[in-house]
Formats: sequence, structure tokens, C-alpha cells
Amino acid sequence: MVKPPLRTKSIGFKVSEEEYAQLETAAQADGRTLGEWCREVILRGGSVSDAERHDAALAEIVGVRLLLVNVLQPMAAGETVTAERFGQLLDQISEAKHQLAAKLQQQAGEKPQREKPGGKR
Repeated sequence: MVKPPLRTKSIGFKVSEEEYAQLETAAQADGRTLGEWCREVILRGGSVSDAERHDAALAEIVGVRLLLVNVLQPMAAGETVTAERFGQLLDQISEAKHQLAAKLQQQAGEKPQREKPGGKR
């Protein structure tokens, strides 16, 4: 068994709470610790893969959908959404959208692909 090289040097940087949550979510979605995930991203040139770009786009779509549902549903029932409640929704959605997007992708990966007419996938 080949041992990984001994890592003796450390690199650090500061991020906001939201940025940390985004990094943590990306690492969890990839099944890695935050340190391992950051190391891999940096060592491959700091580039974001297509999959990670799609993850971010899906997270934003999930966030918009959550916002619409949570704002329009009370309005359809004749209720008003206060500015305070709207702000709370934005905060909750910012925290949840990446995890929900990762869960959706995982569920999509578990479902068998439907065959298109003619027996093609």
C-alpha cells in the first residue's frame, strides 16, 4: 500500500459565514472533509469543474423556487408577507438551498434513466 506524502505545510484564509457554509456544503456533497475538498480544488488550479458550476446553478434555481413557493402561497391565501418575514425566508433559503440541490442531484442519480422512443437513452 502506497502511503500519501507527509503533509507538513499549512495554508489558511478567512471567509464569511455564508462562504464557509457554501464551502462546507460543496465538500459534503463531494463526500470529503472541508480541508480535503479545498486542497483538491486549489491543486487542480482553483478551477471550478462543470459539475460544481451546475451544482451552484441548481442551488440558485432551488432557492428561487423555494422563495416563490414560500411567498406566493401565503399571498394566495390572502395573507401578507411582511418585510421581516421576507428577510427571514431569504436567510433560511440561503442556508438550505445548497443542501437541497445536492439532495436532488443524489436522488436524480439514483433513478434509472428513461428510455427515449426507439430504445435510446
